[in-house]
Amino acid sequence: MKKFVMAAVGGTLAGVIATTQIAGPLLAQEAAKTSNVYEQLDLFGDIFERIRAQYVEEVDTEELIEAAINGMLTSLDPHSSYLSPKDALKMRDQTRGEFGGLGIEVTQEEGFVKVVSPIDETPASEAGIEAGDFITHVDGESLLGLTLDDAVELMRGPVGSEIIITVVREGESEPFDVSLVRDTIQLTAVRSRTVGNAVVMRVTTFNEQTYPKLKEGLEEQIEAAGGIDKVSGIVIDLRNNPGGLLNQAIAVSDAFLEEGEIVSTRGRDSADSDRTNATPGDLAQGKPIVVLINGGSASASEIVAGALQDHRRAIVVGTKSFGKGSVQTIMPLRGDSAMRLTTARYYTPSGRSIQAVGVSPDIVVAQPPLKPAGEEDDANSRPLRSEADLRGSLNNDSLTEDEIEQIMADREKAEEAAALREEDYQLAYAIDILKGLSALGPKD
Repeated sequence: MKKFVMAAVGGTLAGVIATTQIAGPLLAQEAAKTSNVYEQLDLFGDIFERIRAQYVEEVDTEELIEAAINGMLTSLDPHSSYLSPKDALKMRDQTRGEFGGLGIEVTQEEGFVKVVSPIDETPASEAGIEAGDFITHVDGESLLGLTLDDAVELMRGPVGSEIIITVVREGESEPFDVSLVRDTIQLTAVRSRTVGNAVVMRVTTFNEQTYPKLKEGLEEQIEAAGGIDKVSGIVIDLRNNPGGLLNQAIAVSDAFLEEGEIVSTRGRDSADSDRTNATPGDLAQGKPIVVLINGGSASASEIVAGALQDHRRAIVVGTKSFGKGSVQTIMPLRGDSAMRLTTARYYTPSGRSIQAVGVSPDIVVAQPPLKPAGEEDDANSRPLRSEADLRGSLNNDSLTEDEIEQIMADREKAEEAAALREEDYQLAYAIDILKGLSALGPKD
């Protein structure tokens, strides 16, 4: 019994010693860290009071604090920031699909504002602003040294007012000025049309309208074509789409996948990780899909392209995407303000992150520069003659009038798609791929 008691006492003493030797230093380190944090906060308070008392001009204390908060957030990464009540309201308007401005999605790089992509049918796109452009000045005022939010604020203004931005573009030897007129930006999330036998879905952004409009537009085009059997395939055009809502990217991906993972997000803690899987149902009913991307395709666009590519559900065509593989969470704060904080990275179904790398197309197709208006190749300007144009040529005795009319209608559609190459080579290439895949499929 005495041995047992002594053993127990010895074990207790060993535990006390271990706790003292191991836990003690750890607690001391934690206490030192906490003390250092409070010292830094005291330093912040000292600086704040000295600015209030001694700065050459009287300052707005509320603006000072907001600037300090925003500086803390923007030091983390280009996508985290503080949203004042006014900015938070504008952000909510954007997700609903209507807001005022120039119509460009921007980020910050090397101290300047970089265009992620212009938005279709906005002052920026109509003025020829391109993805990858750097905006260095607004109305002659340099943006160097400003935060992204401050730079964007300079570009905002009353609808109808003029603004001059200075642009630096790769391939151009000198910066140049572009004059724009601010307008109310009404985003059409999805536009649908049929070219030849292919349905083209132009997705410009991922807001609350995106999936409903995509579903509605696709169903209308299929019905107008006379049924899914008359459709060669679907083109999902995500070029210059800067992204938007994660849940809409998931919904659009799910629309064309029957099963399997769509995207996974991984935060700092494993408990914050999440995985989203597709549900049964394919709006395209198994028809081939081509996804178009370029350097202006970012965030939610890359989720869709990566998911359909990994599942071999679509052929991705174009050029490398932007490479924004992080998730931002909007966190409401007191006084109707909010903060945008990067909380996770997202991964495609194969487990790859596209952060700073982008989605690589299966088929690289660059968009050639447009020819000046009125300029044509000599070969295309000469009229072509065929057997039917020759005087006294024989008639085709193996086809009925209806069959000949059908051939002519099919030829007209093919020529329409071919003519598109002059206007949009990448889209025409995508449609040609669908036509080729359709030609290899089973005949009715």
